[in-house]
Amino acid sequence: MTAVSNSFARQRIPAYPAACLAILCAALIATAAARPEEPPPDSVGVIEGDSISVSGPMSLEVVHGQSKTILRSGSEVRVNSGAARIELIEGGQISICGPAHLSVLKSGGSLTIALDTGTIHVHIDRDLPVNIYTPQIQAQTVAVGDAPRDALVGFDATGAMCIRANRGAIRVEQQLTGQTLLIPQAGDVLLLNGQLNGLRNDSGHCACDLQIAKSAPPPEPEVSQPATAEATRKNAPAANPGAQSATAAPSPAGEEPIFQVYMPPLIYDAKAKVQPEFDPSMIILVRRVRVRPTLIFQGRVEGPAVAASSSPKPSAPAATTAAISPKPPAPASDSFADRVRNFVRKLWPSSSS
Repeated sequence: MTAVSNSFARQRIPAYPAACLAILCAALIATAAARPEEPPPDSVGVIEGDSISVSGPMSLEVVHGQSKTILRSGSEVRVNSGAARIELIEGGQISICGPAHLSVLKSGGSLTIALDTGTIHVHIDRDLPVNIYTPQIQAQTVAVGDAPRDALVGFDATGAMCIRANRGAIRVEQQLTGQTLLIPQAGDVLLLNGQLNGLRNDSGHCACDLQIAKSAPPPEPEVSQPATAEATRKNAPAANPGAQSATAAPSPAGEEPIFQVYMPPLIYDAKAKVQPEFDPSMIILVRRVRVRPTLIFQGRVEGPAVAASSSPKPSAPAATTAAISPKPPAPASDSFADRVRNFVRKLWPSSSS
């Protein structure tokens, strides 16, 4: 018996390392699956806009069912009209007011923006160096302590360059001459022809407001409840004699109420011989209909029209009536002499004259 038991023990010893190895592999796979996918090191941020075009390195990502465009180092952005927004990976955002054309480059933990046309508004919360290059001027944001940086750089319609340091300072350098200038916080200047000698103070010459992303919360499902008698009485419209009668809109053909049933989840227990039944009182029946407006008919009932008796007009004075009415013809004489005279006149008309 002892020999047999030892043989079984020797057969079970090699199984422990294999089981441990399988558990370790499963834990590594689960850890890799649970670890969120980190963006590539050259990712700049997510861009959104109504009329934009992106060329160069970029990637697409689906977030909450929506496709997002992620800018990478070397991407070229063109805003045809309106505005666009870039949500930076490190935090902060860049608003672009078009028409604008720029390129982004990320290297060594710093962000470089090559601006050709348009205006950009940069807001940085973290310690991310940002350099803005134009054909003649280089602008670099400078933080004051640990405060965030907020700067505006762009061109107006005449081609003059606007620089505004809302929060923090901006170091400006002329690339051809190497001349440098520090614009303090709340400074707003205007450069003509890209020369620091022609620097002059400005007040809101260029404008480009930050666009805050507004994410509307998903609508919550509404469950209808039967109305009580008191609520029905309160919601009933009061009769107003002076109001016009409401007419009901014709219902579309084939419109029928929609019924929706909400049931509790079914439970299955493999150990139980008889599965538990759900509670019928937890079932909710929702009936979706279109409520028609209340009809209020107002008016009166009238009988057949009765002909009104016409009152006689007052008679005119006798003198006026006699003057207006024509004289009646004289009555003809029926005597024998008159008849002979008339006969003779008919036979000899000339004699009568």
